[in-house]
Amino acid sequence: MSETKHELKRSLGLIDATSIVAGSMIGSGIFVVTVYMARDLGSAAWILVTWLITGLLTMSAALSYGELAGMMPTAGGQFVYIQRAYGKLASFLYGWTVFTVIQTGVIAAVAVTFANYAAVFFPVLQEEIFRVGDSFVFKNSQVLAMLSVALLTYINTKGVQNGKVIQLIFTSAKLIALFALIAFGLYIGFHTDTFSNNFAQPWEASKTVFDEVTKTVTVTKISGIALAGAIGATIINSLFSSDAWNNVTFIAGEIKDPKKNIPRSLFLGTLIVTVIYILANVAYLALLPLNGTPDGSVVENGIMFAAQDRVGAAAANMIMGNIGVFVMAALIMVSTFGCNSGLVLSGGRLFYAMAKDNLFFQKAGELNKHDVPERALWFQCIWACVLCISGRYGDLLTYATFASLLFYILTIYGIFILRKKEPDAERPYKAFGYPVIPMLYIVLTAAICVALLVYNTVETGLGLGIVALGIPVYYLFMHKKA
Repeated sequence: MSETKHELKRSLGLIDATSIVAGSMIGSGIFVVTVYMARDLGSAAWILVTWLITGLLTMSAALSYGELAGMMPTAGGQFVYIQRAYGKLASFLYGWTVFTVIQTGVIAAVAVTFANYAAVFFPVLQEEIFRVGDSFVFKNSQVLAMLSVALLTYINTKGVQNGKVIQLIFTSAKLIALFALIAFGLYIGFHTDTFSNNFAQPWEASKTVFDEVTKTVTVTKISGIALAGAIGATIINSLFSSDAWNNVTFIAGEIKDPKKNIPRSLFLGTLIVTVIYILANVAYLALLPLNGTPDGSVVENGIMFAAQDRVGAAAANMIMGNIGVFVMAALIMVSTFGCNSGLVLSGGRLFYAMAKDNLFFQKAGELNKHDVPERALWFQCIWACVLCISGRYGDLLTYATFASLLFYILTIYGIFILRKKEPDAERPYKAFGYPVIPMLYIVLTAAICVALLVYNTVETGLGLGIVALGIPVYYLFMHKKA
């Protein structure tokens, strides 16, 4: 009796792939980060410009990745692209960073956000289980966060079809809900003077700082280099909200006609999310004053000082009154659960690809009877749950965002390297606007990285440290097996 050979099945079409792109991108960020951007820029026009730059950068990167996806339509995506252009060490450092913090850290952060909003309906979730000093608190919400990650992992171990169905349902639900929120927000908002007031002096930028101790607000006008630096520093918020679009490349081994469908899904998914994010911010500016005070009503708080930084909840309150808090909580729960579904599904495939190259635990390179990398999924789940427990996932995400941008730059520069090294390689799709668009992305993203180094030196330095820590790990452990 011959042993059944298990291999990845190409069962995901264009709609499925696009759903993974959009669903993985839209989490909780769009409902929160505009608050931070408002404090950093103090200008309605510059906020929208920053979101537009984010969208254009994301779409240009996605269009560039299309060439690499067409050349290498296999599981692992970005990991495979980096290895082909730079070798095993570079690809290991990418995989190391993704496993230690980028993928698992995002999963943990999104899961905890899901649980925190569930606490709106079930206040018991905010109760502490135990505390260690002032730095570590373990709550019921963190238990729910871990359970949600474990549930999604379990579902995805039962076959890619299960993960596909969950992803489609939740992505469709949150897209419909977001478009409804935007439509009602714009309709109601444009019947007031709020939008025109926010754009009375649209290009006058300022930085607002609230001192928690003295309860004082300091506003500093910014322009020129200071304004450029502020945009470079605050764009990390919108870039984080727009991240994870590349996750679809991790599951290339399970996508039908990947040479065509991956580039198309990257473009369509990032375009949809870019449009939604810009319209959502227009809706916020139509419903709420940009400036405000820390203590007051929803209107008095404005965008800058929205309660608990939840500008989405404040906008919903303006549309639906007090019930809006519950509606928004439900929407964010749907959004974050759907986001994590895509992250869990795709992340396991990256670690599977690493294991096949002897750069991860060997057991992660095996497929179960449902033809999915079950052990890779559970390895991912375990570490994500550890980050949920630690309560430090937010810091880790901050550290890793800079590293993530560096790997995007590295990957897109890989297009130039492979054009020279492998001029005759099959390229069913070529990077849009090559060499101008890919190089423009590299230059602009590098400028953002420089701004982050200047304005967030500690966080970016620690991000580099996480990457660098992978070098001794590679030579001490992984390289021996290679």
